[in-house]
Amino acid sequence: MTKPTRAWQRMLSGRRLDLLDPTPVDIEIEDIAHGLAFVARWNGQTKGDWPYSVAEHSLLVEQIFARLVPTAPAKWRLAALLHDAPEYVIGDMISPVKSAVGPGYEVLDERLAAAIHIRFGLPAALPVSVKTAIKAADRISAWMEAVHIAGFLESEANKLFGRPTKSLLSGLEIKLRPASIVRSDFVARHHELLCLLG
Repeated sequence: MTKPTRAWQRMLSGRRLDLLDPTPVDIEIEDIAHGLAFVARWNGQTKGDWPYSVAEHSLLVEQIFARLVPTAPAKWRLAALLHDAPEYVIGDMISPVKSAVGPGYEVLDERLAAAIHIRFGLPAALPVSVKTAIKAADRISAWMEAVHIAGFLESEANKLFGRPTKSLLSGLEIKLRPASIVRSDFVARHHELLCLLG
């Protein structure tokens, strides 16, 4: 008799998240924040004494999104904050690895994203215009990270991500901080945005 393959993960909250069929009731922001604070961007290949976490990246993307779409309601800012939330269980794969893995990764990511969105009052699938704006913010963050901490030349980053305008970047910074601080800031920002939703 073949032993069934386990497709769930136990979270620190005690929730048991089914990765193949995730339900919103098994999703907690503290689990997301904790996981993302410990997942390193760029496969950990960054300068500094702390890894640059997906949680830190997500905070920056939400800031950039607000600059790109200053009239965006809080729900879309929340969507920007949560844009990489599925990575709290599936990790952050760099684009070349995602391509090598194939469509299975994208399907899993979409299932998890839909459950996360529903859990926090967002539509399962975001409007195309919102997804496009979040992706633009994500690329700007990636450019900043590539140039400042991932060892890319500006010319390389410009080709891969497009060069952002100086005015858009003004006052933004890449922060390298302990996971406990980033986790706390991520949860706090999530709560602030939920409060704005009313």
